[in-house]
Amino acid sequence: MPDPASFPYSPSYEQACDRLIAMCNGDARSTIKALILANEYLEIELSALRTKASHLGATARRARERGGAA
Repeated sequence: MPDPASFPYSPSYEQACDRLIAMCNGDARSTIKALILANEYLEIELSALRTKASHLGATARRARERGGAA
């Protein structure tokens, strides 16, 4: 876990935290669950984008090997 003193402070982070806590009616457990769910969704999206990028890279390599343009 990062040292709190080294974590960059941003008023926008504070505002985002306040908004999320308010959206969860001040319930810390609900707020944490919402963050975990959002993180899982982003991890799934990132994985899908990595897969697409990998396929595009393989397609470009095959095209170069055949002497064509990607």
